[in-house]
Amino acid sequence: MQKQMRATRHNGRSGVHGTYDPKHNDREFNVKNSDHIKETLTDQNVYWDCYQGYYFPSSGKERQYSFSDVEKSYYLEHYGDHVFAQNQRNEEARHRERNRKTEDLLKNKKTCPEETLLQLGNIDGTVPPGVLAQISAEYFEEFEKLFGSHIHILDWALHLDETTPHIHERHVFDARNEYGELCPMQDKALEELGFELPDPTKEKGRYNNRKMSFDAECRRMFLEICKKHRLNIDMEPIYGGKSYLEKADYIAQKLRDENGKLTTENEQLRSEKDDLVMKISDVEQLMDNMAADAYEKACEVVTDTVRAETQKADLRLIDDYENRVLKSNSSPEVKRIAAKIFAGIKDLFARAAEKILGSIRRTLADPAVKEKNISAIREKSRESVLAKLTHFRKEVDSAPKVHDTTKHIRKEGERSCVRSMQ
Repeated sequence: MQKQMRATRHNGRSGVHGTYDPKHNDREFNVKNSDHIKETLTDQNVYWDCYQGYYFPSSGKERQYSFSDVEKSYYLEHYGDHVFAQNQRNEEARHRERNRKTEDLLKNKKTCPEETLLQLGNIDGTVPPGVLAQISAEYFEEFEKLFGSHIHILDWALHLDETTPHIHERHVFDARNEYGELCPMQDKALEELGFELPDPTKEKGRYNNRKMSFDAECRRMFLEICKKHRLNIDMEPIYGGKSYLEKADYIAQKLRDENGKLTTENEQLRSEKDDLVMKISDVEQLMDNMAADAYEKACEVVTDTVRAETQKADLRLIDDYENRVLKSNSSPEVKRIAAKIFAGIKDLFARAAEKILGSIRRTLADPAVKEKNISAIREKSRESVLAKLTHFRKEVDSAPKVHDTTKHIRKEGERSCVRSMQ
């Protein structure tokens, strides 16, 4: 009987180093620097993108465009009009600092492509590369048929130069906004495709959203195709979505094979490890959000302070002179003219202050300056969180010892969490 294997389908847009880079997928980097990639097998990989179709490195032909080029071109072609129109609205609202380029959509965690990993089995056993390619091709065809009006596959790569054959696929969700412009909008795209909340009786949130319904349907499709090819697939889903969970799953599976089954205590520790992973993921997202919010608030405080303090002493001096003239024994006509002059001087000072504020706003909103400052805030927050996590790990280590196998799983989960933060 064929050995049972797990069908893996993980999604993500970003990690600790920002949005995922398609250069990893089409090997647009020096693979000699990656120990996990077998350079002699890289020519056996298979690539596909929405503009050039299939590409086989073994053919000896050169590709004209990389995955990065393809995604930039796609975003410019399909979302360039939206970016241009939004920038015009920003100009009219006197918020030029909000202007963006089309490429900025590729760097934003909410509008960049989503990446999916498809894999069958693990280092203990998998399927021939041709079988994975055939199953994936059928999956992509069904995906395009059902969701192609709002979800577009940009590129994918079949990697045969790593331990287990797998596929990285990248797609983008889009729909038309209130102005009729096509732009990346995941939730609205899924809503128009007819996806509902997993629990319609509860409010939409992190654990109750249309993306969960969509992912469940995609997983069902993938498993059905695997079954059609008569593969013995473990149908029980594993949630979490982090690549480093696969190693912990592998360890747990090995323990099942060796010991028959995990003890209740082992399962409890594994659940605690998964909870810890989810908490770390939440903290990462929270730090990113807090860093951006903190920077925006700091900019508001700075500009408000500048507004309040700029030329305050000069304006007080002008007020003193004005009071002296208006309280003097000068004729009413002289006082009237003086009042106009002083009002004009104050207006000039106010305009000068606004120019200074505008310059400060533009500097603070500059993408390079903004990203540098947000990164600094994020790193300071990360140091604090890592310190607390280290303290937490020491408390766990000092707790009463359990069976060696359960301790091994717990340690592996904690190390994975710490590595994801570093």
